[in-house]
Amino acid sequence: MTGNIPVMMVEGNCLAEAWENSLIRLHEEGCDVKTEYDKTDDPPSKDATMIIVVHNPLAEPMIHKDFPGGLEDLQEYVMEVLDGIKDHCIRTSEEDTRWEYTYHQRLFDYQIPGWDHAFDQIEMIAQKLAKTPHTRRSQAITWKVWEDNDCYDPACLQSIWCRLLRGENDLWYLNTNIRFRSNDAYKAAFMNMFAFIQLQKKIAARIQELSGLTIELGRYMHQADSYHIYGSYFREFEERFLRALHTRTFEERTFRYAEVKFIMDEAIPGILEKASKMGR
Repeated sequence: MTGNIPVMMVEGNCLAEAWENSLIRLHEEGCDVKTEYDKTDDPPSKDATMIIVVHNPLAEPMIHKDFPGGLEDLQEYVMEVLDGIKDHCIRTSEEDTRWEYTYHQRLFDYQIPGWDHAFDQIEMIAQKLAKTPHTRRSQAITWKVWEDNDCYDPACLQSIWCRLLRGENDLWYLNTNIRFRSNDAYKAAFMNMFAFIQLQKKIAARIQELSGLTIELGRYMHQADSYHIYGSYFREFEERFLRALHTRTFEERTFRYAEVKFIMDEAIPGILEKASKMGR
């Protein structure tokens, strides 16, 4: 129906497959919408509400070669989300021109004005699930209603929701839902999903430590209210991503994480040095 933003669902056994499927579907069936970042001559973006299901989050091949960026960039983003290597870049006053937030700070150190302590929401998720695996209340949020409605760059990630389901042989599976209000499908979504699967793995390990249960990763679900490809880089998307679909096999379009992890690990010292100099 005219006037309705399409709602789409795609699946994949591994992350690389699911992300690729989401871009193909969005490009073919997304609606045309202008954005607040468009220049005068930019075409409208392709947009949809997208649900992406990765059935086996750690399955190989995990990394898609066509996400904009390199393996070092991917490792840096994982460390930003999981380890908070750029939390010192967050502004501390209205006059401060540094970042509004980091996901690590909002998830691991959520602060409320007037409170004398912050909330480690990831630890709270693990504690809740270790005590009550079937609870529906195990979630973390990022939105700060008292500032995000008016700030220039509000958080795109909105919430993380987790629940355990018992499988065979006393194995428990951590199912995870991630919700974004806005997600750049081509330039950011792959790195987002890769990092949050690493976070899912971290939460599972912590629940196992607290509970003594054997925890595996269940399916990962990524929902974006606005999942979009900006019109300003349609040409890049078509020449790089779409062309590769017709000229390379899926194996040629992907990396096995296990085979390139050493490259990402070797980049860690340089990433830490680089991050330490940011925002100073």
